[in-house]
Amino acid sequence: MRMTSTGTIAALAASLSIFPALAQENGTLTVYTYESFTAEWGPGPQIEKAFEAECDCDVTFVSVADGVALLNRLKLEGGETKADIVLGLDTNLTVDAKATGLFSPHGIDGSTVEVPGGWTDEVFLPFDYGYFAVVYDTQALDTPPASLKELVEGDASQKIVIQDPRTSTPGLGLLLWVKAVYGDDSAAAWAKLKDRVLTVTPGWSEAYGLFTAGETPMVLSYTTSPAYHMIAEDTERYQAASFEEGHYMQVEVAGITTKGAANPLSARFMAFMTGPGFQDAIPEANWMYPAGPVSEPLNPAFDKLVQPTTTLILSPETVAQNRKAWVDEWLSAMSN
Repeated sequence: MRMTSTGTIAALAASLSIFPALAQENGTLTVYTYESFTAEWGPGPQIEKAFEAECDCDVTFVSVADGVALLNRLKLEGGETKADIVLGLDTNLTVDAKATGLFSPHGIDGSTVEVPGGWTDEVFLPFDYGYFAVVYDTQALDTPPASLKELVEGDASQKIVIQDPRTSTPGLGLLLWVKAVYGDDSAAAWAKLKDRVLTVTPGWSEAYGLFTAGETPMVLSYTTSPAYHMIAEDTERYQAASFEEGHYMQVEVAGITTKGAANPLSARFMAFMTGPGFQDAIPEANWMYPAGPVSEPLNPAFDKLVQPTTTLILSPETVAQNRKAWVDEWLSAMSN
């Protein structure tokens, strides 16, 4: 995870040379993101404080329920959006996001960015990554499912909370996870799984809240979620189930809007995002893996987490071509 920040410093210097009056601007940067990012316990407050201290500016976060809702809001606002930066989409949405014509090339040196599989994209930069998982309560469930097949075909009395793929990036991630494993048999898999679904929430925060409140023994979350409980609560009660088919990977990204391209703070924030000032807040506030250099090694709790034997991911182009049809398939199966 640890890398030199030379590229970030060079990019920052370049952005400052392009905008020499930046330090005197005391401007405002508006960042659209998702609710758990801006929560009191999320990375947003730390990042806002760190960047404002550096830029002598004002950062305004505007949050919606989850990542897909971000794109939906941006589409509704169109050219009237107030967003300078949209932070919290993922690679399953980048093709659709570019197709709106509402994003501009970031122009940032991404040499310090590191995610599995590498990264090259002129419009979006990653800020973290992780793997979707079924997180379970060891006090409520003795034997968790060991595969997606066991989750789909298991005891219907052992419920799970999932998120809606129309509004939530984890919800969309599960949709794609099922599609990657089951292919043309996905509709039948959803028809079986629906009997285990306690409820479908708009976003991750609501789902995880129901889980920790004891309403359900399982929730769709991330392999990294147990690290929060181990570090912040000193408990190993909540664990991620390791699935033999593998786990679907998520890479979360940020991009500058066409409106934001006129704001010099946008490029400065994106460069800041690729360095420790931003990345240090990711592991123990967003509870994901950092996508850039951090000041210190990750807490040893991260060494205890499930390490996927197989990484599952569909190309952004494949998702863009099929997302509507696959969501419609999900809706049909879940409503019958």
